[in-house]
Amino acid sequence: MKILQVNASYKPAYVYGGPTMSVSKLSEQMVKAGCIVEVFTTTANGPVELPVVPDKQTNIDGVPVTYFKRLTKDHSHFSPALVRRIWKDVPGFDVVHVHAWWNLVSVFSCWIALIRGVPVVISPRGTLSPYSFINKNNLPKKLIHHLLGKHLLKRCSFHVTSEREKAAIESITHPKRIVTIPNFIELPEKVSNSAPKPSRLLKLIFFSRIEEKKGLDILLNALATVTAPYHLTIAGDGKPEYIDELKSIAEQNGISPSLSWIGFQGANKFDLLQQHDLMILPSYDENFGNVVIESLSMGTAVLVSKNVGLADYVAENDLGWVCELDKGDISRAIDAIYNDTEKLTAIRQQAPAKIRNDFNEKALAKKYITMYNQIINND
Repeated sequence: MKILQVNASYKPAYVYGGPTMSVSKLSEQMVKAGCIVEVFTTTANGPVELPVVPDKQTNIDGVPVTYFKRLTKDHSHFSPALVRRIWKDVPGFDVVHVHAWWNLVSVFSCWIALIRGVPVVISPRGTLSPYSFINKNNLPKKLIHHLLGKHLLKRCSFHVTSEREKAAIESITHPKRIVTIPNFIELPEKVSNSAPKPSRLLKLIFFSRIEEKKGLDILLNALATVTAPYHLTIAGDGKPEYIDELKSIAEQNGISPSLSWIGFQGANKFDLLQQHDLMILPSYDENFGNVVIESLSMGTAVLVSKNVGLADYVAENDLGWVCELDKGDISRAIDAIYNDTEKLTAIRQQAPAKIRNDFNEKALAKKYITMYNQIINND
């Protein structure tokens, strides 16, 4: 089986958060499972370019990756070199896996593969939902969808990571098939013994890219009415002007002394998550939420909005709390969690083993290979 993975960014472009890591991990696992995998991507790394040699295949952690120059520095990521290579090479693959949407890498790659008779599977990575149409650049998105997108999408198969994302896709298009398989998550082999010592201060952490859809503004407004003693660590980067706006909200609410803004965190993220009592992800829209699994793998409980793809998993397995996308509901939840030390302790003890069982890499790899075979054989 020969698979072409196409995404506008690839590691080490970690500025794009979870999707970059998910695509990289999937590619690596498919190679380990015996598949022939290549990745076509761009040199995108936010407003700058990755320090890589364009148009030359490079081995990145066992995966053959080719980075192509892009002409546009925004989220369109237009790369004529990548488009030309797709046209030339795509007939040599059994299936093309396109990640994300609303960029010219994804749309043109999908279009060319279908013209050349190669089946396409799309992983939207949170970019195809009713929220995505109104969040940013809504007019260009509607034009792309009307002129080209909706005609392409119905000819493709879809891979989604949660039932919430599946429902979102079904509200927009009617593809050939939709397969639900969780992301591969890079987890440490063992959980260290650095859990926080018992304290009457609730140690909260927000660990994500700092952008509008993540709901950090709601959390900062919710904390204004929390009565339990707490400290919130905010780990992540974002646009400076938006971070300044959030800091103004915190200042107006009088909660700035209870916050630590520590910026992007990489290699130390698991230790950092484990040192806190509760990870909070109050997103307006989240197809999966890698950090939920990462946090639980270290025994740190989670509080997520009902709009997070993993909210049902959290609720069904009693691994945390699910709240409405409302500052009052979040505030009440945090106060209640402060007094629920029994549940926090149970999650600390039970979650790591549960996560490693449910997100076993070999089991997930078999599901992905089955999906690819179904798409190739049109089963």
